[in-house]
Amino acid sequence: MVLEVALIDVVPGQEEAFTAAYREAVRTLGETPGCRSVRMTRGIESPSRFVLLVEWDSVAAHEENFRATERFTTWRSLIGPHFAAPPVVEHFEDVPATAGG
Repeated sequence: MVLEVALIDVVPGQEEAFTAAYREAVRTLGETPGCRSVRMTRGIESPSRFVLLVEWDSVAAHEENFRATERFTTWRSLIGPHFAAPPVVEHFEDVPATAGG
């Protein structure tokens, strides 16, 4: 399992429109094969900053089943107009709490 973390800065004043667009678009992302969960958070000190957290089976599941498909085009057409800048996206993997596991 990998965790996709996307830091999203939204144009100030468009936060509510962005969250409405996210609510419309999230199904497209969540129904993608290999997607385990989706969560969006919003900054308290920086209310125009959002963090998207997506659990994927693998980086390949994200890139091949979502980014390289029409799903991504649909997703981006809904939420993209509210971006202040392109999101910063990285993948992470868990660090075991114990050696060997």
